[in-house]
Amino acid sequence: MSDNPVLMLFLPIALAVVMAGLGLHLTLADFRRVLAVPRAVAVALGVQVLLLPPVAFGLAMAFDLPGELALGLVLLAASPGGVTANLFSHLARGDVALNISLTAINSILALLTLPVWTALALSVFLGTEGSVPPPTRKIVEVAILVIGPVALGMALRAWRPALAAAAEKPVRLLSSALLGVLIVMAFVSEWDIVRAYAPVVGLACILFNLVSLLSGYFVARGVRLAEPQAIAIAFEIGIHNGTLAIFIAIEVLGRDAASIAPAVYALSMYLTGAIFAAWLLHRARARIA
Repeated sequence: MSDNPVLMLFLPIALAVVMAGLGLHLTLADFRRVLAVPRAVAVALGVQVLLLPPVAFGLAMAFDLPGELALGLVLLAASPGGVTANLFSHLARGDVALNISLTAINSILALLTLPVWTALALSVFLGTEGSVPPPTRKIVEVAILVIGPVALGMALRAWRPALAAAAEKPVRLLSSALLGVLIVMAFVSEWDIVRAYAPVVGLACILFNLVSLLSGYFVARGVRLAEPQAIAIAFEIGIHNGTLAIFIAIEVLGRDAASIAPAVYALSMYLTGAIFAAWLLHRARARIA
């Protein structure tokens, strides 16, 4: 996806529109509430940093992936949540303020943790050692893409609450439509990669995605966090920033093959994420009925 000019132009515009729409539903009080319950942040970051990279190592070994494909899977596991995690959480009625807070915190934390896990993967799977510089520029881009549009949406809600309330349903529908367009464009863009490498790394990527989503949700529920918080955590650590992993593989490490697993994962996560969101909404309706 990183070399498709149409997708790379559409993607940030679409995500900026979506994030501004999410901001219409948020106030500063929502973020103060997140800070008042630090346990949710600690659970999410603990699963992301301490559980998921070892799971990626285990899957790479279990499937006997070639070295650079295994490296790509670990790169993906060590990458923070993607911007679309916020959209999935919004559609599944999760705590979006928690999502946005986690995206910001996790992106900063990744400056420290991602180089460590990447260096370990280089040593284990490729027998090479070396320092991996933190992806500061990409982290800043993610922060701008998340914080800027959300702040604009929140400002509109503060100044024109009636307009923000009226826009709620149209924005939700627009978000769903944009997500659908992104899925289609991503599949068209990366179909050759999927067809060539899905038999090799596809199942490992799908299993890792499912483990990420389910561990985030059930660990959060296991420590008695509320349902919206569990949904937010599940998507935050289940929808990884594949673009960041691809960037590091190609631009930082100079290993193009290491971008294959993140590319395959970036496609499969849309489908598994949509199915998981539908399952959560079904459970919610069943509890009400």
